[in-house]
Amino acid sequence: MAQVTTDEARYRSNRQGEIDSAIVYRAMARAEPDARLASVYLRLAEVEERHLGFWEDQIRALGHDPGPRRPSWRARAMRLLAGRFGAQLVLPTVATLERVDQTAYDDQPEAEGTGLPEDERSHARVLRYIAGGSPAGVAGETLGKLEGRHRAPGGNSLRAAVLGANDGLTSNLALLMGVAGSGLPGRAIVIAGISGLLAGACSMAIGEWISVQSARELYRRQVSTEASELRTVPDEEQEELSLIYEAKGLPPEEAAEVAERLMADHRMALDTMVREELGLDPSELGGSPNTAAGASFVLFAIGAVLPLIPFLFATGMAAIGTAIGFAAIGLLVIGALITLLTGRNVLFSASRQLVFGMVAAGVTFGLGRLIGAAVGG
Repeated sequence: MAQVTTDEARYRSNRQGEIDSAIVYRAMARAEPDARLASVYLRLAEVEERHLGFWEDQIRALGHDPGPRRPSWRARAMRLLAGRFGAQLVLPTVATLERVDQTAYDDQPEAEGTGLPEDERSHARVLRYIAGGSPAGVAGETLGKLEGRHRAPGGNSLRAAVLGANDGLTSNLALLMGVAGSGLPGRAIVIAGISGLLAGACSMAIGEWISVQSARELYRRQVSTEASELRTVPDEEQEELSLIYEAKGLPPEEAAEVAERLMADHRMALDTMVREELGLDPSELGGSPNTAAGASFVLFAIGAVLPLIPFLFATGMAAIGTAIGFAAIGLLVIGALITLLTGRNVLFSASRQLVFGMVAAGVTFGLGRLIGAAVGG
């Protein structure tokens, strides 16, 4: 009896989610001025309503009445917002909720073999694609160029380069100032600086290698899952491709025709699904972990060596002052480069970077003085 009650509660929870999704999608379809996107939302609503009927049948199989279909307060609020301000206002929230719930049916035995889990993942990917700003009405070669530019790794590479050099410069400057503040001789400061450079660069390289390699393993698994779905549920995958091309701006008939042609070639279909749904180039899968590790090592080392150079040729306050000067120039340059990522004012970014770096150096220098006095005393 307890098991029946637990199952019914789960069925009703699933049913409520489908009620809410269908109502919100229909509201988005009514509010969407682009007829092609409106058609996509309407078809998503129809799929959710089929799911809703499935869970109501499960409840009836237990001998109970599902009851009236009442949306939750959240769904009513989102329906109101979509109707008042347009589908774009609620789209990011809906896309996020779909992404969170896309695996909800994976471990539910009743959903096995029904296509429900695949539909949920498909909805999450389609919504993510639309929410990503895919330009409706732009298709073909122009869209391909736009998407290629959006997905190019240049922005991420620049960000990694700037932040890697900044980490090396700031951390080694703070380390050197702390050791210098303690009153240790120049030889000890140089050893500490070189050790800090090597330790930090190795740490960055290992961390980046693991990060990229883990991402590649995840991408391989996603590609394998996509290949499996193409074999086991080709109709759902074809429908998903059709929805994606409608979201790009193709009329439903043309989108369906393109999807059908792609599905006729398994390799081409897989390549297309991986690119369109996952945003990946199947030949790269996120890049080389060795290249990423090497780049991280070099970039960190470049930043870390700047404040170290003066201690190789001078000692005492002359070396400290020169190191701070070198570091200040490096921080100003890094701050200026950061504006390429943020679009902020160059003077503001450079000054902020300089202040933060100098504060870190001052704090560690002061702490080094205290530690040196305590240990020496």
